[in-house]
Amino acid sequence: MDHDNSRREQTTRGRRRRRSILIACAGVAIVAIVITIGIAVGRLQNNLTAVELHDPSSQTAEDSSTPASPLNILMLGSDGREAGDGAYGEDDGTMRSDAMVLVHIGSENGYVDAVQIPRDTVLQLPPCDDSGRGAFAGGYGMINGALNHGETCSVSAVEELTGVAIDHVVAMNFDGFADIVDALGGVQVCLPEALRDRRADLDLPAGEQMVSGSEALALARTRHAVGDGSDVARMGHQQMVMSAIVQRATSNDVLVRPDRLYSFLDAVTSSITVDTGLESLTQLAALAQRLSQVETDNITFVTMPWEAAPSDRNRVVPTPAAHAMFEALADDTRLATASGDQPPSDADSSHDQNPNADDADDTQDSDPSTHSRSADAPLCEDQ
Repeated sequence: MDHDNSRREQTTRGRRRRRSILIACAGVAIVAIVITIGIAVGRLQNNLTAVELHDPSSQTAEDSSTPASPLNILMLGSDGREAGDGAYGEDDGTMRSDAMVLVHIGSENGYVDAVQIPRDTVLQLPPCDDSGRGAFAGGYGMINGALNHGETCSVSAVEELTGVAIDHVVAMNFDGFADIVDALGGVQVCLPEALRDRRADLDLPAGEQMVSGSEALALARTRHAVGDGSDVARMGHQQMVMSAIVQRATSNDVLVRPDRLYSFLDAVTSSITVDTGLESLTQLAALAQRLSQVETDNITFVTMPWEAAPSDRNRVVPTPAAHAMFEALADDTRLATASGDQPPSDADSSHDQNPNADDADDTQDSDPSTHSRSADAPLCEDQ
């Protein structure tokens, strides 16, 4: 009997010891996880670069009223060539916006309308203060050149063009774009025909395929492999790539993969310059929360309706339909394209083609109504 009691006591002590070990291990694991999260959050926070907008009263995604008020964000793709070891051309010290998208998040977070503005759009650029790259006195010119004087100058130029008050700005360069796509493990695109452009380092076959960051960048940048080689002609591919990124970033392949999700967030925060209203992870998370409430079929990309500029047929200006589009954004009215209709367009542009046009001299010859896409559009819908 004593022997049995002794064995029971030993068994009990063994169980307690194992339980204590498990509790200790669990405690160590929890501490390790907390420390890891802290390091990760700290790193992500330190990744961010912020600039001051001209209007410090702009609302933030974090403190917007409920129900959510509309929010306007200017997305800039910089063609600065200071990175990439010359892969994107010689660095001439200038900075222009290779892509420019005005993103409107509707009230109640019910939809997103993203309007691409052709970089060759000309207007009377407003003056802007020195933001580290020199003050700008203003003057007539292409809207993409405003970035040479800082992100704030681009914001002022787009507000001048559209009449839409911009709350935030997000800018990235070539390397950043490619890194984000690679962090997602690539994105799926679909090409109705093979595309080759030596100048953009592009060589992709026809059909549905997974592309890397450098390939996605080449696809978004190529002018000479599509249409007439103009800036506007390539916007359809830019919309395809943007839609592919949205679909990939919201897929289970990313969301349920902590390693891939962190790599994506690390790439994003390392690649972007934001305004001070988005300079903390809390503010970015609030914006992400707003966007997560929007179904992908309610995210639409559309090109600004345009026509040849009276002063130069190789440049463009917004049409009356474009101004109506901008008024809709300012009034928080959803664009017709979100319901599947064609965007408003009264442009009838048939311009002299100049196949030798370089990055600063793009001849425009395209129908803007063809550039409209929902973020959940099937990859090969156009084939």
